[in-house]
Amino acid sequence: MASSFPVFAFFIISAGLMALAWFGTPKGPHQVLLRSSFLLTIVCCYLMWAITYLAQLHPLIVPKRAVGVEH
Repeated sequence: MASSFPVFAFFIISAGLMALAWFGTPKGPHQVLLRSSFLLTIVCCYLMWAITYLAQLHPLIVPKRAVGVEH
């Protein structure tokens, strides 16, 4: 049985990347734009990965095996 540990592990990694992006953004007139872009990119990538992973972990429609059919 698969566990949900990778979801929490990648959340911690994403939170670390977000903290790095927050404090590592260079000062300047576009600091807010760059910071927002980095954080939004990291959040969207994490959500896309997590939803795909969880959808495969617990599918809504369970595949059924045909008995006696060989391809």
